[in-house]
Amino acid sequence: MSDITTYTGKHINPAAPDINLIDIRDIAHALSLICRGNGHVKTFFSVGQHCINCALEAEARGFSDRIVMACLIHDASECYMSDVPRPFKRILTEYQKYEEKLLDIIYNKFLGSSLTCEEEKMVKQIDDDMLYFDLIELLNEKSEGLEPVMKSRFSYDVVSFETVEKKYLDLYTKYSYKL
Repeated sequence: MSDITTYTGKHINPAAPDINLIDIRDIAHALSLICRGNGHVKTFFSVGQHCINCALEAEARGFSDRIVMACLIHDASECYMSDVPRPFKRILTEYQKYEEKLLDIIYNKFLGSSLTCEEEKMVKQIDDDMLYFDLIELLNEKSEGLEPVMKSRFSYDVVSFETVEKKYLDLYTKYSYKL
């Protein structure tokens, strides 16, 4: 069996996903419980918190509602495939193919289409900018390059998964009606 059982009780095959089984409630719940950095951080900080921070940063930069939503769901594939640290993910070419396919299905479900190259660059830039601070705050590691100018305020306080899940769903609701 290659299916996983989701929080809402759906059975989904991450390698051959059915768009009708992708559920924002599963995404919000799972991402609120998955720790950034594969758990190798000084305190719990969820992928869900990271996605919320990315979405709020896109909002603060005045980006379109579509980009805000794309930032919110940019790691949604991880709720079905788990989080793999970036350095290791780079060598997992087969994993990357499945992840790209799944993320494209997720974008189509929630945005109505795939991201354009320009939209991908905008989301990646915010993700990279957040990573700069993640390395410093969560790993006590010096980040490379110049410190990005951030427009939003964010913290690395430990927040309950229930709070993260609710905030994620609230942001989803706010922006899904605007698309």
